[in-house]
Amino acid sequence: MEEKDRSSSETIAKALRLQILDGSMAPGSRILQEQLADQFGASRLPVRDALRKLEADGLVTIVANTGAWVSKLNKQECEEAYQIRERLEPLLLRMSAEKIDQEILVQLGDLADQMEANDDVEVFLRLDREFHLLAYSMAPEGMIRDLVERLWNTTQHYRRAFAKLSGLARGSVTHLEHRLILDAMSRGDLDDAERNLAAHIRRTRNALVAHPEIFD
Repeated sequence: MEEKDRSSSETIAKALRLQILDGSMAPGSRILQEQLADQFGASRLPVRDALRKLEADGLVTIVANTGAWVSKLNKQECEEAYQIRERLEPLLLRMSAEKIDQEILVQLGDLADQMEANDDVEVFLRLDREFHLLAYSMAPEGMIRDLVERLWNTTQHYRRAFAKLSGLARGSVTHLEHRLILDAMSRGDLDDAERNLAAHIRRTRNALVAHPEIFD
């Protein structure tokens, strides 16, 4: 791929990623390659490359000879994604927490403060993502970390639905769970950190599957 096409591919992928993660493009939305090519003044090649990148990130589903859509989960798929997260993320947290220093703990505390002081769902989603991925940031790169980040992308829309269902009031269980995870990390009690994180993810899963209308 030529440098111009590579640059166009990165620009298209970045723009689509933002639109999918912020909810501008809903799960199941059809992505028309011709429109993207016209919108960005690009050929089909960088458009296809951008879509393949987003498919690898779990944000886009491509069906051969048919087209591309924003990834969508049914109830069973969403529950399975959360069950995987519930088991893998505590392990990833432990791998990271063993190497986390005081500077990162302070940053995590600041993110927790910002989440509690905010009642906007989109701002919360951004801060919540930053909090958790920062907590995992010292884990070695590899299959577990890649899979967790892919699952975060794929479940973004459903975390948005959960935030709207549960509310973001100061003192809510969601904020308390973040504090419990951070407290356990600060104390070096990684068993407790794992338990609190697993419970945090499990509660979200249970709330989502109790509302099947989310998946219509």
